[in-house]
Amino acid sequence: MKVYASYNIKGGVGKTTAAVNLAFLASQQGQRTLVWDLDPQGAASYFFRVKPKWKGGAKALIRGKRSPEPLIRGTDFERLDLLRAHFGYRHMDVVLSKLKRPDRRLAKVLALLKGEYDRVFLDCPAGITLASESVFRAANVLLVPTIPTTLSLRTLLQLLKHLKGEGARRLSVMPFFSMVDRRKSLQQRICQQPPNGILKSHIPYLSAIEQMAERRAPLPSYAPSSPAAEAFKALWRELEASDTQGVSLSRREAEVAII
Repeated sequence: MKVYASYNIKGGVGKTTAAVNLAFLASQQGQRTLVWDLDPQGAASYFFRVKPKWKGGAKALIRGKRSPEPLIRGTDFERLDLLRAHFGYRHMDVVLSKLKRPDRRLAKVLALLKGEYDRVFLDCPAGITLASESVFRAANVLLVPTIPTTLSLRTLLQLLKHLKGEGARRLSVMPFFSMVDRRKSLQQRICQQPPNGILKSHIPYLSAIEQMAERRAPLPSYAPSSPAAEAFKALWRELEASDTQGVSLSRREAEVAII
């Protein structure tokens, strides 16, 4: 079971759309796939038409007092399940702060699902928190959607330095440009001459992606031949190939630079 976390220190960079669309593409390849919506806002749950609520609260799940299996719901798509959001996740840091080895809590929850899924995608809230530290421990691959601007690249470098300081050597970090607006000259320049370590595939800023909220479905399910869907397909192919090669955190931290 391979765990991908869609994460960034910054919000509003396309984390949820990346998690939902890549998970859908994985399931279409025949892989048993799970999306765990860790964001209390529940956007991924909304896309899959699942209410972000369940009895008992999030505390018992994070503390290991409750199995995740009864909380998982099927989606409208074959081989694609959802561990839906809960508004109680807004208190996750408080819960984790009272536990021993809080950085291992999410990994322990996922360990209970080993053998059930081939791919798991974590849709993560923004920020550096105890919850994010637990995400770093649980994930095999950290997907970092990054808008091609100077400040976003600076934030990416801050994240990589933080991970290096925490000794997260086993974590493959895979940043890619997201919400790319070709009308902006600065973004064009950065995409044409990207720092080393950024994946080649770019996700454009297009209305087809924004329509996900209206249609409440992954983009490739309703516009499979659109330029935006093709961009996500290219990203997924590149991720699978890069992941197989075992790209290391230390290599990416050394290569990525601020423009």
